[in-house]
Amino acid sequence: MTAGTAVELTGWEVTVYYTAVEKLHSDARQEVEGCPTIDCGKNRNQRKLGSFPASFVKAVKDEGTGRTADGRYLNWSYDTGYWMDTAPRDTAGRPLRPWISAAADADALKAGSRFTIQRCGTAEVTAEVCAKLKGPTWTIVDEFTPGLGGKRHVDVYVGEETEPDFTDSDLYTTLENATLSAIRAQ
Repeated sequence: MTAGTAVELTGWEVTVYYTAVEKLHSDARQEVEGCPTIDCGKNRNQRKLGSFPASFVKAVKDEGTGRTADGRYLNWSYDTGYWMDTAPRDTAGRPLRPWISAAADADALKAGSRFTIQRCGTAEVTAEVCAKLKGPTWTIVDEFTPGLGGKRHVDVYVGEETEPDFTDSDLYTTLENATLSAIRAQ
């Protein structure tokens, strides 16, 4: 396949990831330790970053990022741990872009590959959510934590959670047997 050639890809799992928002979490707080900035590695310059609702901390670890009550971002990655930042970040340290950024394993879709969702597949999803996910052109800028991706799995970034219990909302979904139209990067 040459660069710029669109190809239909069938049988994909599409999951949603998001930025947690601290003010939407109100359970017991827990202390978090990590790096005060993006520029330190795991176990270097570790210090207390603050106390946050436990469900917020869990969402940050599950999703990769969360906006704190003071407007900063608590980010997490398997190779760095927690750190404070000015934006939610992708694997390369660039800010994530809502309704554009996506993640995949490099052997599934290479970084820079662009795709649209053509069909939402066999999962039960509302027509409204399907239409929202089919609208954008997504770009692979992020990678899964090792072992969490797969050959036909992409994760699409929808921005900040918009309500308490966001993971119970219609938008936090998984599309099964979805069809993508992809332009692969060389």
